Amino acid sequence: MTRLTLTDALMIEPPEGVEPGGRVDVEIADGAVAEIRPAGQGAPRGEPVPATGRLLTPGLINGHHHSHEHYHKGRYDRLPLELWMNYVRPLSPIPLSARHVYLRTMVGAIQALRSGTTTIVDDLNVSPVLIPEHVDAALQAYEDIGIRALVGPTLFDRPFFRALPFVEEEFPPELLARLSAVKATAPDAVLAFVRAKAVERHPREARVGILAAPSAPQRCTDGFLRQVRAMADEIVLPVIIHVQETRLQAVTAQRFYGRSMFAHLDALGFLKPATSLIHAVWVTPEDIRLIAASGASVQHNPNSNLKLGSGLMPMREMLEAGVNVSLGTDGCGSIDTVDMLRAVASTALVQKLRGDVPERWIDAGEAFAAATTGGARALGQADRLGRVAVGMRADLALWRLDSIPFVPLNDPLRQLVYGETGASLDRLLVDGRVVMQDGRLSLIDEAAILSEIGAAHAEIEPALADAEATVEAMMPAYRRIVARCRDETIDPAVLPARLA
Repeated sequence: MTRLTLTDALMIEPPEGVEPGGRVDVEIADGAVAEIRPAGQGAPRGEPVPATGRLLTPGLINGHHHSHEHYHKGRYDRLPLELWMNYVRPLSPIPLSARHVYLRTMVGAIQALRSGTTTIVDDLNVSPVLIPEHVDAALQAYEDIGIRALVGPTLFDRPFFRALPFVEEEFPPELLARLSAVKATAPDAVLAFVRAKAVERHPREARVGILAAPSAPQRCTDGFLRQVRAMADEIVLPVIIHVQETRLQAVTAQRFYGRSMFAHLDALGFLKPATSLIHAVWVTPEDIRLIAASGASVQHNPNSNLKLGSGLMPMREMLEAGVNVSLGTDGCGSIDTVDMLRAVASTALVQKLRGDVPERWIDAGEAFAAATTGGARALGQADRLGRVAVGMRADLALWRLDSIPFVPLNDPLRQLVYGETGASLDRLLVDGRVVMQDGRLSLIDEAAILSEIGAAHAEIEPALADAEATVEAMMPAYRRIVARCRDETIDPAVLPARLA
């Protein structure tokens, strides 16, 4: 059994028996926290790891990103979701090798670790044709770099272009025919693949595991959603699903279901604990009540919602209703980064635009909690992740207190949330294993990997450009649909999500 002891670390909230601001020794055995005691109270067991002058925190949990978008970093701006997303899911798939996928996955995994993230959730697009070797390559990248990952091959049985209103009216018949003729792996086959992988890599047992990732209600038939829910319940898997990220999706809900997507999912029996409703920007008080009653979580992605102009989720109203909120970055195609420190800071900053009562603003502690304990609860792993406590997995970060974000030191948590860029991250552990030491990734040759990623991107860039060109043929119809939905009224009870 591997043992090590972090010595003389500063904890933000030390356990009972340690004075506030006091230092602690943290013993780690077999990947878990075995004991936390006042610094110097007993000899270190196993390898001593000096942590003097270091702030000890739980690693961050990135509850949502898309690794399939990493080669698209920096390519798009001033596009709303319904226009932008077509470019990262082109009709003509970009020809990739398993090594391309491995390297693509590393783009996000490296930045995740460098921003203090120890757990990442990857909603991995495998359409139109599932290539099992590509999924295995993504899993292997997470294994090799040492991060904890939950990978969800995206599940849907309604083509993305059918997930909008007015398609039959606005898409030319020849374009609809071409879109409908795209050959794709049968949805049931993808679902069976995910089931088999989940049994092999259950997230309660495997550091790199599988979860269920139905894309969105409007991209799934009710029958398919029930199939996914039944599988997740049977195997006990976390579930993630995009719900009402944009105003257009609120319009879509009214036209498809005659009610909100939250109400529709509730009627299907889909809303349950360990189920993350990604984004949930356009909501009514009744939607929030339904979410709270179900035990489902809301997954906040502030930066992608800002860049795509989607709006601002009402986090205070969610928390006051008893809804668990977690945080994520979303994909590099939209927000260009997997930096969770930015997501935490943005949560504590932009949420202050909601309302004029400062006592109700989201503060640094609530934003950090959403990125740690909130993320763990959303994944059904609050008993294992998200806290520095005895019995929890040792997914831990040590931050240098002699760096500029912490000098002078007044409130370490606020200074971490509002001032840290990742430059102060000294050491990172996942399952008690050191994956970063002295600011260097321990398990991979980062420079060599980055060089290979650059070469791989140069190799496939012409195919990226060609794929984007094929999407342009769809844009006039999509823009007309966006304009029509902009003019449609929505439920007046929806809480304000955008500035006028």
